[in-house]
Amino acid sequence: MKSRYFLYMITSLIFGMGTLHAEGLEKLLPETLVNSAGEEIKLDALEGKIVALYFSAGWCPPCRAFTPSLVEFRNENSDEFEVVFVSSDRTEEAMKKYMTDYKMDFLAVKFDAPQRPALGRNFEVRGIPTLVVLDDKGNLITKNGRGDLSRDAASALKSWQSKADG
Repeated sequence: MKSRYFLYMITSLIFGMGTLHAEGLEKLLPETLVNSAGEEIKLDALEGKIVALYFSAGWCPPCRAFTPSLVEFRNENSDEFEVVFVSSDRTEEAMKKYMTDYKMDFLAVKFDAPQRPALGRNFEVRGIPTLVVLDDKGNLITKNGRGDLSRDAASALKSWQSKADG
């Protein structure tokens, strides 16, 4: 069993499987995202911004508790920071309702996009809500964005930017 794990790890290192480095958001996300009104937005709208992938769902009580603070944070920092919602809702209608009810003026991965479930696997998301923070090139800054915001929202963006620059 250990030899299989070792082989997987070596293969992962050589071929990049399961890595947390994307070499560009275009390798992670679809060419177009949608906003809460259902309008398609080109991926290049994220250029130059810190990007947070928000794994969440309307049926999840901890998600519903965290979402208002994330909406407020994103709205206050939208020039430098954008959220891409990755829904774990059971239907597209539930996803749209959650986005509307919580005034998520975020971009979102389309419900039927093949990248939606792949993102959770790529970043090893084990539960929701999870906020994965990336630089504008798709490189991982932290998988604990929710914790960063909950601890000290005032300095979270500066911390993420310094890690992206650094």
